Amino acid sequence: MADESNKAFPASAATRVPFALMLAGTAGAADSIGFLEFSQLFMSFMSGNTTRFGVAVAGFDWDGTTRFASVIALFCFGAFLGTLIAAWAGRFRLSVLLIIQAILFAIGLLVPFGTTAFPLHAYPIVLALGIQNATLQDEAGRSLAITYVTGTVVRFGAGVANLILHKPAPSFWLQAPLWGALSTGAVVGGFLHGWFGERAFLFPAGFAALLAVVALVLTIWLKDTPYVSGVAAPQPDAHPEAKPTATAPAAAG
Repeated sequence: MADESNKAFPASAATRVPFALMLAGTAGAADSIGFLEFSQLFMSFMSGNTTRFGVAVAGFDWDGTTRFASVIALFCFGAFLGTLIAAWAGRFRLSVLLIIQAILFAIGLLVPFGTTAFPLHAYPIVLALGIQNATLQDEAGRSLAITYVTGTVVRFGAGVANLILHKPAPSFWLQAPLWGALSTGAVVGGFLHGWFGERAFLFPAGFAALLAVVALVLTIWLKDTPYVSGVAAPQPDAHPEAKPTATAPAAAG
């Protein structure tokens, strides 16, 4: 029998999907604000940063090369760190990861601007969005990509084809709402930056903190229901035969 401490919120699609959409909207807002604030530097769209990295290298722009390479590396580190934290936090992983993201969104305002090559001011935001990609996973243990949409658009297109040919995968129905949530967040982020400048990051910070509280309450309140107590799964994107590593702190010892 699976260890109860490995059962993490949200285990049901009824709770997972709303959180995925709200997180996608938060990511869209943070990316939009960061793009405008940091001279068109993407906070979560690493495909765009990779293209700009290549252009910088080809143009012998070493400040640009370091700028984009450091952001890509930090985003990757965020996904790495988020997965390890989720393993430690057990069934409270969602609320723990969300409060960390809220703190990072907020403290970015206190970090020095740095230089063109090393935009220190942007690093906490990039780290938060890297962590966000390790926050949720589907029934198969795959991480839900909630800060970028290329894969979402591809899966939607392939799903439409499968809808005609036979039957799309269950995840097909989430793709269009995810795109819509991220796009809506980006629009809202653009307005917020126009009104508040860099202080606009306080809005995704506050929203992430609110979601953390909601997740914590639901994790405790729905402890013995299918909405929380799903089958224990390995960490996001782990081998299918990997054993779950998450343990709840309360269950230690």
